[in-house]
Amino acid sequence: MSNKLYVGNLPYTLSSDDLTQMFSEFGTVLKAQVVIDRDSGRSKGFGFVEMSNDSEAQQAIGGMHEKKLEGRPLTVNEARPQEPRAPRSNDGYGRRGGY
Repeated sequence: MSNKLYVGNLPYTLSSDDLTQMFSEFGTVLKAQVVIDRDSGRSKGFGFVEMSNDSEAQQAIGGMHEKKLEGRPLTVNEARPQEPRAPRSNDGYGRRGGY
């Protein structure tokens, strides 16, 4: 088991500090981060929490998975490594090739 957790279905108003506070009841939170969209600057509705050990991470999953927050049931589970993405095939403007 990893001590890094995925937390999904977060309210868009929740901050990384709020996430830290929520998970601190299960142990020491080493890092908590709500993922922010780089274009809009708004939350994407999910984040990651790193607990100090596996036991605390397991307790956090048990205590927070499907817990309702602002009417939304949270999804909390062990974080999986990010899968590699395919390279972009265009210049980002919907065109292929040159001008």
